[in-house]
Amino acid sequence: MKKGKRTICRLITPVVVIAVLTIISAGIAFGGNLSEVKERGVLRHLGVPYANFVTGSGDGMDVEMVRLFARYLGVRYEYVRTSWGEIIGDLTGKKVKPRRDNVDIIGTVPVKGDIIANGFTILPWRQKVIDYGTPSFPTQVWLVVRGDSPIRPINPSGDIEKDIAAVKALLGGRSVIGVAGTCLDPDLYGIKEAGTKITLFQGNLNELAPVLIKGETDAILLDVPDTLIALEKWPGRIKVVGPISPRQEMGCGFARTSPELRDAFNRFFEECRKDGTYLRIVKKYYPDVFYYYPDFFKER
Repeated sequence: MKKGKRTICRLITPVVVIAVLTIISAGIAFGGNLSEVKERGVLRHLGVPYANFVTGSGDGMDVEMVRLFARYLGVRYEYVRTSWGEIIGDLTGKKVKPRRDNVDIIGTVPVKGDIIANGFTILPWRQKVIDYGTPSFPTQVWLVVRGDSPIRPINPSGDIEKDIAAVKALLGGRSVIGVAGTCLDPDLYGIKEAGTKITLFQGNLNELAPVLIKGETDAILLDVPDTLIALEKWPGRIKVVGPISPRQEMGCGFARTSPELRDAFNRFFEECRKDGTYLRIVKKYYPDVFYYYPDFFKER
């Protein structure tokens, strides 16, 4: 009997271990692939309220695009609000810490969504942990100051690297606010080496321009979408000095375990491009972007 009990225990133990691992894995599963999304009947859109991509009022450029994508898949749309610090973990189940162009995996978290879409800039460190769909919007990081600032905008030279160097040359001893873990992270662009006094902003990106206007800093790092909205909202109160980065692109993010969902999105996006839906939505939310980046849209 004792020998029989030992045999049963040896058989049960692996089964228990497998069951426990299965439960743990379910808790940190990746964002659903195409078959999982269709079986669930819901496409979960991870978004941070930001600029005109996700307004926070139920609309926005990326909200409209993902709603249409859900309809294309034949499933229900669901918005899942998140934050810049948590958004990749909410998609992949991996808690990450960016380190310039690299990234460290520092833990696991529950997955909450299937697609990231909120003006998500394609950055090298992000590409190490997620996949992007077809680039959907042009962007760039600019140095922005108050309208009455003695810092004057540079004269574009036609050479982006020279223009960036000219902007950085104006920063010695100035205070600059950026946002860690985003495309506005000063670490990505060598701002500290330019002799600036850096502060990392802890609030919502939409609040950066008001902080500048109130005089709490000499300058801020701001990307194209947010700058276009700020220029329209506060005419004459802010001005663009010049670029801090080369042209960048934004796109929707997918877990690396969801290649079929990403491919389905790319097919959907191509259809929207061909039938004019994509440009119609861009014009609705960012009519001025065509003036700044005509080549991006001509390519599409």
